[in-house]
Parts: sequence; structure tokens; C-alpha cells
Amino acid sequence: MQQTPNISELIRMAQTPAGQQLIALLQKQDSAQLQQAIAYAVSGDYNHAIAAVSKLLSSPEAQALLKKLEDPK
Repeated sequence: MQQTPNISELIRMAQTPAGQQLIALLQKQDSAQLQQAIAYAVSGDYNHAIAAVSKLLSSPEAQALLKKLEDPK
């Protein structure tokens, strides 16, 4: 059973400066891969969505932005 992400939390995070930077970075790295991940997520296939962005999120720049999102202090 797949866990549905908390959409309001994802939206809040996407609207932060770090979230906006992360989205821009992912689009710059591979916008087609990002669009595929979004399509999977919209269809409810979160496992494939996560797999689609995992490579993009492994870059040092993405990791730094993810840390900012986890601990915005």
C-alpha cells in the first residue's frame, strides 16, 4: 500500500525559497524526468515518482536544498 503524501505540506515546502530553488534545479537538470515524476505522482504512483526523481535529488546541490527544507532554521 502506497502512502499518500501530505499535499498541503508539499505545497508549503514548494513555496519556500529553498523549495523554489530545488524546483528550478530539477527543471534545469532534466525537465523531462521531472515531468515524468509529476505525471506518476498525479496518477497516484508514488513509488515510480520517487524513483523518477531520485537520481536528480542525489546531486550535491539538491542535497543541500533538501537539508534546508528539512531544517529551515
